[in-house]
Amino acid sequence: MIYVLIALSAFCLMEPVTWLTHRYIMHGFLWFLHEDHHRKRKGFFEKNDAFFLIFAIPSWLCIMLGSMNQAYWVVAIGSGITLYGLAYFLVHEIIIHQRFRLFTRTNNRYIKAIRRAHKMHHKHLDKEAGESFGMLIVAKKYWDRRGQETAGRGQY
Repeated sequence: MIYVLIALSAFCLMEPVTWLTHRYIMHGFLWFLHEDHHRKRKGFFEKNDAFFLIFAIPSWLCIMLGSMNQAYWVVAIGSGITLYGLAYFLVHEIIIHQRFRLFTRTNNRYIKAIRRAHKMHHKHLDKEAGESFGMLIVAKKYWDRRGQETAGRGQY
């Protein structure tokens, strides 16, 4: 049971880590990888997809090294990070950007708020002056019902 709690704690701590990483690294010195995510592009893949591999490394190392050393609390941390990565993929790639055509129409208020927050994030085309850098926790202002009828349509 303790390992499940550790994994859930790691999952929850990933949201502030994601916010900080997105704000100060992706919109900072690694902007050259993230920039194409804020611009219209042709094709399925973008340079921004490299972050999938970059962010998988800590999880993989925790699981591998924790298993090798029988430090199962470290495996639990890696598992929590992996679960967050899975949630990120589901929310960001499938629900928000519709890279796979699933969940295209929804009346779920939370999903509409996430889509609206991300749309506002993408409104900024340069690395400065952005907003809404998190993923799963949505600021109250994006829960407003005004404009929800269009928040679920299209790619942001």
